[in-house]
Amino acid sequence: MMVGHAALAFALAAWAAAILGLSRERALAVGVAAGAFAAVPDVDMGYAVVGLARAFQDGGSFPEVFWETGNVVHRGVTHSLLVGGVTATLFGLVAYRGRLRLAGVVGLCSLVVGAIPVLGWLEATVMVIFVAAGLAVALTSRWMGLSPRATLAAALVGVLSHPFGDMFTGTAPELLYPLDVHLLPQRLLLSSDPTLHLLGTFGLELTAIWLAAAVYLHLNGRHVLGYVHRRAVLGAGYVGAVLALPPPTLSVSYHFVFSVLAVGLVGVVDLPVPDLRSPKSRRGVAVTGLAAVTIAWLTYIVGYLLVA
Repeated sequence: MMVGHAALAFALAAWAAAILGLSRERALAVGVAAGAFAAVPDVDMGYAVVGLARAFQDGGSFPEVFWETGNVVHRGVTHSLLVGGVTATLFGLVAYRGRLRLAGVVGLCSLVVGAIPVLGWLEATVMVIFVAAGLAVALTSRWMGLSPRATLAAALVGVLSHPFGDMFTGTAPELLYPLDVHLLPQRLLLSSDPTLHLLGTFGLELTAIWLAAAVYLHLNGRHVLGYVHRRAVLGAGYVGAVLALPPPTLSVSYHFVFSVLAVGLVGVVDLPVPDLRSPKSRRGVAVTGLAAVTIAWLTYIVGYLLVA
């Protein structure tokens, strides 16, 4: 869902910035910064690298060991609205100069040090990586010319929108961590059928990406449908995967995700070969590929329902 997180934050921030009167370039820059901040909470999956070593040493299955290890800390401290609200504000303060920057740096260091006795060394280590990634995005945003106020807004939108994108993809995030208060059930289901649930979450991801594409093109004075080539209908051929591949679930989805994304290659299948040096051509390739994947997803759902 990392792409979906970034896409949703980009769309929300860029659209809001445009409504508030920022220029096209500035609105897009705010959106890009928000998208980058939205990816920061998932740095906690870096601990899953430990799972790689375990898989190689113990001969375990890579996907299962990788996710089992990563989920030890995933969607904890970095996915908390309480921690996220504080850290996003501090990331924004670092974008200022003088005392405000100093306050931001001191605040972030205090969070890391305070996490050791409260959360333990493992969570504190995750906090270090989380803070470092957020600082990198904040400083890069300033270096790219984004104002401190815009950087602060982008940080809040990106970091705070992230947990809501994870509500249906496995265990729900602990929104008030480290408090022992659970606002959500452990799992939120779109369907009792595990395959339809997976297809539903994939649809939410596609929706976020379409929203980002629509906002980007709108700010550039274009309409998204103007970039969809008719060859996108070739994605309908993916319906055959219903019989060729086992039904995907959140636990085993790699074969579906990789194969359906491959359908997006129809975006570059053209005669003559598309000139990727042209912005219009690149947009056409991307949007047509996205349309092909969407059609493949829809036809797969229909095929699955008919077969099931």
